[in-house]
Amino acid sequence: MNTTETPGEPPMKVEVTRQDLHKAVQSGIISTTQAQHLWARWIAPSVAAAALAKARGDYPAAPSAPAFSFTNTLYYFGGMVAIGAMTLFMTLGWDAFGAWGLLAISGAYLVACLLVADNLKNRKLFTPAGILATLAVCLVPLIVWCVQQGLGLWPPGGPENYSAYHTHINWRWITLELATLAAAMVMLWRYRLPFMVMPLAVTIWYLNMDVANAIMYGNGQTGGWDWQFMRDVSMVFGLATIAIAMWVDARCRRATGLAWRQDYAYWLYLFGAIMFWCGLSLRESSSELNKFFYALLNVFLVFFGAAIGRRVFTVLGGMGVAIYLGYLAHRVFRDSLMFPFALTLLGLGVVALGIWWQRHEAGIHARLSVLVPRGLHNLYP
Repeated sequence: MNTTETPGEPPMKVEVTRQDLHKAVQSGIISTTQAQHLWARWIAPSVAAAALAKARGDYPAAPSAPAFSFTNTLYYFGGMVAIGAMTLFMTLGWDAFGAWGLLAISGAYLVACLLVADNLKNRKLFTPAGILATLAVCLVPLIVWCVQQGLGLWPPGGPENYSAYHTHINWRWITLELATLAAAMVMLWRYRLPFMVMPLAVTIWYLNMDVANAIMYGNGQTGGWDWQFMRDVSMVFGLATIAIAMWVDARCRRATGLAWRQDYAYWLYLFGAIMFWCGLSLRESSSELNKFFYALLNVFLVFFGAAIGRRVFTVLGGMGVAIYLGYLAHRVFRDSLMFPFALTLLGLGVVALGIWWQRHEAGIHARLSVLVPRGLHNLYP
């Protein structure tokens, strides 16, 4: 809010939003740097008031965004080692405990993780609390597998060891994945820590492969793999995950509660974009028109990512455009001594484009953000 006073006239107050600054940048009235400085100066009193209110205990503090520091590096490294120990590195030696013994161990792990997560969250240590709660979610498929094995409910013909869960595609894992999704949503609602979305996104990735396997199995295809069908299923799941991410993103950006005004959509965007882009890029076509449409779609991803402030789309779209340009260079300069030079120029051009993009990214985002729904405007720090 800007206040101006003129002698003999009452003070006049004008409310200015960040969107107004974006429009001023687009109109060429001020530069992006000037807009950022003005906004920082205008919100400084509000930030100070918020800090005072927080010190007085007027409202609960919002969990801070993880910063790249040595402490957080230790948090995530230790957490990922613990998660890997109970997921990727579950060796055959664990089978010696039997289904019920392994169930008791994993159940004790889960309860201990939740108790420690509660304690850390109460002490405002949100990053390690999120890691411990995430580890608890990662134990859910193991617990479900132990129950199925112990009760004799595991479908015959599938993997007999849990260690294959992260390495083998099989429709029998779907029950584990559905239970994990349900548990992840319940725990996310309970703890409200963004890192807990990571196992949920990974489980959706697993689910897309196992659903494709289930459909092929239902069609009588028990041997071999129809990788083209799995590629297409990956595209569908990727689009669905991106749609869910956009819905979550919009709701979080409009949320009034501090605990919900966090970036819960990051992991969904990441895995959704990768599933869709990989499925798209693996499609083969002998048509030059289809290849050109592939390049256009990647150009759209570049600007879509800039518009909503999600660089994963920009990076993947840029890779797709580079693939198409490399194809054109090979097609034009095939069997020519100029091909290495053309490829070198292409690579240097991509580097130059990256430098230009970095310098103008804020302005590009400001111009493109008006093209997307207001709920997806980039409001995160």
